[in-house]
Amino acid sequence: QVQLVESGGGLVQAGGSLRLSCAASGRTFSTYGMGWFRQTPGKERDFVAGINWSGGSTYYTDSLKGRFTISRDNAKNTVYLQMNSLKPEDTAVYYCARKARQGSYYSPEGYAYWGQGTQVTVSS
Repeated sequence: QVQLVESGGGLVQAGGSLRLSCAASGRTFSTYGMGWFRQTPGKERDFVAGINWSGGSTYYTDSLKGRFTISRDNAKNTVYLQMNSLKPEDTAVYYCARKARQGSYYSPEGYAYWGQGTQVTVSS
C-alpha cells in the first residue's frame, strides 16, 4: 500500500513563498514519476507540475512556469513543490500523486495514488 503525505501548506501573503513536501511510503518511490495537482471547490483537479523518476525531466502547466519548481529527493522518498511569487488565485488544496506506469503526466487519470491534500491560502 502506497501512502503519500503532503505538508507545508498554510496561509501566506501575496508575493510570498511556500514549499510543499510529499513524503511517500514504500521502496519503489525512485522508480515512479510524481506530480502535483491543485483543486478549488466546485472545480476539477488541475495539473501543476510533474517530475520523472530520476528528476531529469520536469513538466509544468504553462501558466505556472517560472514561479513553481518541482524537485525530488529519492533518498528521502520525498517530492517538493517550491512556490514563489504567490498570488491569491493560487489558493487551492494541493495534492501530490504517484504516477501510474501508463498515462500522461498532465492528467489525473495518469496517476494511481494520491495524498490527502494540503491547503494553501494566499491573502491579498
